[in-house]
Amino acid sequence: MATGRMRYFISLCLFLVCAMGVAAARAEVALIGTIGDKAAVIAVDGGDPKTVRVGQTWSGVTVIAVAKDRATVEIDGRKRELAQGQHYRQAGTAAASGRQSVTLAANSAGHFISEGSINGMPIRFMVDTGATSIALPGADAQRMGIDYRRGRRGFTQTANGPAPIYIVKLETVRLGAIELSGVDAVVIEQGLNIALLGMSFLGRVEMKQDGSTMTLLRRF
Repeated sequence: MATGRMRYFISLCLFLVCAMGVAAARAEVALIGTIGDKAAVIAVDGGDPKTVRVGQTWSGVTVIAVAKDRATVEIDGRKRELAQGQHYRQAGTAAASGRQSVTLAANSAGHFISEGSINGMPIRFMVDTGATSIALPGADAQRMGIDYRRGRRGFTQTANGPAPIYIVKLETVRLGAIELSGVDAVVIEQGLNIALLGMSFLGRVEMKQDGSTMTLLRRF
């Protein structure tokens, strides 16, 4: 029969093992920005951004090297190179808060741009609260195999005059840890060179801006 001291020792060991397991289960690491070649600004599990110098470790993430708009980090013993705005999410893990979230950083022009995916295909988005829905360049829609010409046709006003658009519905749209299904979008064949993340996506998340960072938190 275990003595009181032995039971305490066993309980302490179990607590430490559990704590180490929780610490190792990094759901998501995001590179928010860089400071020269000296430090990276990272966020873990959608939390507040933290400036971490090269060689330092924070919340289980070690910054190995920093270059312009990218950083090499070590997560659970593995090195990963992340571009600014990119998110690394471990397979089989879920956000600690239980709600999907993503933190974005503004570029030098003040725009929030991040890598994401549509129907599982990678794409770069720019957040645009003035856009009614997601807007895709025709070239990107073709690359992703979206048969947009079967969608309902309409027109939009551009700087060069009226331009045709095609209204489609996307199976999935993912940005960081947030993934939504059945999202409305339009495809613009000419005059658009980056996908716009409009209100058909943004209207389903909470947006919190703090200076040059913006956090999106899924609502439903």
